[in-house]
Amino acid sequence: MIQNYRDLTRKEMEAIDKENTIVLIPLGAIEQHGSQAPLGTDMMIAEAMPQYIKKELVKEDPDFPMLIFPVIPIGLSIEHLNFSGSVSFKPDTYYHMLYEIAESIQHHGFKKLVFLVCHGGNRPVADMLSRQLRHDFGIFTFVLSSGAFLDPVVQATISPENHWDFHGGEMETSMVMAIHPETVKLGLSETGYKSGGYKGKKALNFSGAASINWMGEDLRTEDGRPIGIGGDPRGATAEKGEIIFKRSAETLIPALLEIRDWDINA
Repeated sequence: MIQNYRDLTRKEMEAIDKENTIVLIPLGAIEQHGSQAPLGTDMMIAEAMPQYIKKELVKEDPDFPMLIFPVIPIGLSIEHLNFSGSVSFKPDTYYHMLYEIAESIQHHGFKKLVFLVCHGGNRPVADMLSRQLRHDFGIFTFVLSSGAFLDPVVQATISPENHWDFHGGEMETSMVMAIHPETVKLGLSETGYKSGGYKGKKALNFSGAASINWMGEDLRTEDGRPIGIGGDPRGATAEKGEIIFKRSAETLIPALLEIRDWDINA
């Protein structure tokens, strides 16, 4: 049965089957998402995504054994700190904070943790930490990315005239419009382009086999002002956001079912 970790009493927690129950920990962020989307975009997505996952999971297993941990709202957002309102841990602070949460959870007998990454900048620490936790405590820590942004169904939501969609662009803005439309100021949208040393580069990119750690200032308007987003968000809609959330949840179900069936004694 999927429940919120915070809702259980001590007695109820004592009765949980710790060896087989998964603790899902959503990892969000507070950072700039352009002129049109809220600072809490990744945090809002991290709050909503487990509910979309729950809807899809119960179709496969109404008794799926999972506890949803409260969202960790702050993450690694160093690349956005020069934009007003962005907040970030330093990597070692973030690592130790997540480590100690996991240490507490495993202390009570849980053997399976899932970090649900809802901000890409959090992924490196989650990956590194998952191996350390297994070494230190013998628990199995899985890392899942929450946005299926490269999935063909999701890609099809991008407007044809949108030259590129990246951080804070059309897809993420659509997701926020699906859950908190009152926070989006679509009329203030500006288009972001790669700038500086990235111009004309084909082998080097923001991610992939050959990359450089980008900064928000590398994304600028056509007249050269730092805007910190990629592409044109003006085509965002709540309907597109629903498609992205649903498809992103669907793509995670096979992995979660395998985590459920993972033999911790093998």
